[in-house]
Amino acid sequence: MFGLFKNAHVVPDLSFIGVDMHSHLLPGLDDGLVNIEDSIAIIKELPLLGYTKLICTPHILSDYYKNSPENILPKLAELQMALNENNISIKLEASAEYMIDYDFEEMFHAGKQLLTFGKNYILVEMSYVAPSPNFEKMIFELRIKGFSPILAHPERYNFYHQNFEYYQRLKNIGCLFQVNLLSLAGYYGKPVERVALKLIKENMIDFIGTDLHHINHFNAMKTFVAHKDFYKIVKDVPLKNKSLLV
Repeated sequence: MFGLFKNAHVVPDLSFIGVDMHSHLLPGLDDGLVNIEDSIAIIKELPLLGYTKLICTPHILSDYYKNSPENILPKLAELQMALNENNISIKLEASAEYMIDYDFEEMFHAGKQLLTFGKNYILVEMSYVAPSPNFEKMIFELRIKGFSPILAHPERYNFYHQNFEYYQRLKNIGCLFQVNLLSLAGYYGKPVERVALKLIKENMIDFIGTDLHHINHFNAMKTFVAHKDFYKIVKDVPLKNKSLLV
């Protein structure tokens, strides 16, 4: 990990990203942080790296994480209160990371509330085991209803690594892409790193997200963004993150 980077340290500054739109910082909802204290410990460090707004996106996955606006939004309010009590000033919002499966399709057709952010963006994912068979159908239907779907960490779906043309197909049908910051560091392995870098080279990335789940993610991220070569990779990427400040 971090093999690309030599001894070229800089003061970390992610203010050019400004908004993290993918994290699991709301405690006790999924495989992310466990309690309020853990959330506070990480969130208080993020403004020092240049973040001014965090959009928390807990998983909504029927078989494992049966989250909904009914329990996500109260958890957001609880965390916001704790941050206020600890004099931590950063904008905080909540959305979700939706697994595109048949349960999501049923929820969508039933007209259930979907948690979005910015210009009606909705963060979606699929299983790491196999593509969602109804993925393209749901991207189409979401767009028809005025949503702007963002595929979380496309570089981590190994089944597309040997079929890079499919990434372009997803872009062509209106799917935006969000790369994980740590994918660029090789945190998830070299194949994921290579695809992340290729997606950037091909101008296919719209957002960068931390996808923070725990302190190990944060520590690795902090180390990674202290290398100047990281900024060479991403400095010319036309990211949409800062558009989410309003």
